Amino acid sequence: MPPPPKNKQGQSGRRRHPYRTKKPANDANSTTPAQQPKLSNDNNDAVSQPEVIDVKGLYGNSASGGEARPFSSLGRTLDQSLLNGLNRMGFEYMSPVQQKVLTELPSLSSDCLVQAKTGTGKTAAFLLPAIQNLLNGNQPRRGKVGILAICPTRELALQIAKECEGITACMNKRIECHTAFGGTSRASALSKFLRGDPTVLVATPGRLDDILGEEEVRERFDELKTVVLDEADRMLDQGFAPAIYKILKHLPPKQMAGWQGMCFSATLPEKVNDVVKCVLFPGYTYLSTVDPNEAPTVDRVPQYSILVPTAKETFTALYALLEAEYNQSPSDFKVIVFGTTANGVGLLYDLFKAALPQFKLYELHSRMSQGYRTRTSNEFKEAASGILFASDVVGRGMDFPNVGLVIQVDLPSSQEQYIHRVGRTARAGRDGRAVTILFDNEAFFIKTNPSLPIKPYPTALNTTQYQGKLDAAFAQIDEEAKAKAYQAFLGYNKTYMKKLRLDAKGLVQIANEYAFAMGCPEPPMIERKVVGKMGLKGVPGLNIGTRK
Repeated sequence: MPPPPKNKQGQSGRRRHPYRTKKPANDANSTTPAQQPKLSNDNNDAVSQPEVIDVKGLYGNSASGGEARPFSSLGRTLDQSLLNGLNRMGFEYMSPVQQKVLTELPSLSSDCLVQAKTGTGKTAAFLLPAIQNLLNGNQPRRGKVGILAICPTRELALQIAKECEGITACMNKRIECHTAFGGTSRASALSKFLRGDPTVLVATPGRLDDILGEEEVRERFDELKTVVLDEADRMLDQGFAPAIYKILKHLPPKQMAGWQGMCFSATLPEKVNDVVKCVLFPGYTYLSTVDPNEAPTVDRVPQYSILVPTAKETFTALYALLEAEYNQSPSDFKVIVFGTTANGVGLLYDLFKAALPQFKLYELHSRMSQGYRTRTSNEFKEAASGILFASDVVGRGMDFPNVGLVIQVDLPSSQEQYIHRVGRTARAGRDGRAVTILFDNEAFFIKTNPSLPIKPYPTALNTTQYQGKLDAAFAQIDEEAKAKAYQAFLGYNKTYMKKLRLDAKGLVQIANEYAFAMGCPEPPMIERKVVGKMGLKGVPGLNIGTRK
């Protein structure tokens, strides 16, 4: 039986240069072009690019119906400087969510709950009303925050900031847009914030909660005009609810300050509705571009599983799967491979970079610098084909066009994480599919999530033929990288020992088999204090010592 069919996505294979300033061409069959940002060459290697929106495709897949209207039709609504900024970016027509927000809100200062998918132009949909409100005479004094946007990831924060810079580029008085997120120097970021004029602040919940502990920072929010929660459901799924509630307590009380609240979310579970009550006034406007009759992505994407006896077989199974899928459709082979840990993802990238030199490979995880992560994200977005090895820094706020296959290696931490990963494919009306590789102890995930439409992969893969190639590839990998992956494997799976039906001795045994599969002559050494933190003190099979 052949591999599951892959529907063609009409991709030309031609790579668009990310910094071309040429005006986007109209679709041959439509007067509605894509929103394709024009970008300067300033610091391109470290700045996230604004969204590229297929407006025509969105109207064909939206509950909004109708046709796209040009931004130029909003001359009485938006300041000319904002329209000029949009035009300079190549944003000619409104996407459905932009059109709904800008034309259906009672006023641009109204509270709203907006249900819209990622990659539909939500960023401009909340930035334009918020900035216009400042231009209407509500600008805060220098040094004060007027607009606060909270989002789940630093990649999304950078994307929002970049789009804000583009939208405001033609204003007489430029608006400063600051960012606050983890993985950067707290001291230098805080100093820049306090010395600058952060009219707009885009922040992730953890870092924002942290800096709001400083009284000097809290004072900067006493003239706040708009609060935006972007990807609200994702933030709550990631466990940021306590941080968000703490942040709201640090802000001027909504009942007294009267700031505008805007909440954007792809889904509306009960926990989102709970937060909405703290951010929006009663009687807020609800807008949606999601077709209520459309099946969720997880129901539309064909999903398969490959079960292998032990963890060490996941390497050969992944190799065989990539080869089988590529042979079926080599011209537009664009894949994301998710791993469970940053060090594990780094190992997979190094392994397949050596084993599959004919492929263009990318890696994206939290151990990389922010500049490198941003460059990688931009390159993979532009790529017609390639394989991205990623951890869950690839959140729902990051949109990679034309990904036809998502592969998950090892145990997802939850059903929500599994669904978010599957959601990286079949976007904007495209087709896609997903495959999960699990070893026997991890098979419980399928049994305990019967609502997920996961079927066995229909093709028997010959994994043994790739062992020699993998052994040769592992021989090229630094032993330190293997040791880090081994330790990360132990630490991650220690959390799930009960579900994996393993005791501590069994966990170490499986981890050691994983190490031997990497070509390690013995289990990599782990420091005694690390073993203690893992709760594995006294477990036989560990190689305890002092690493150089």
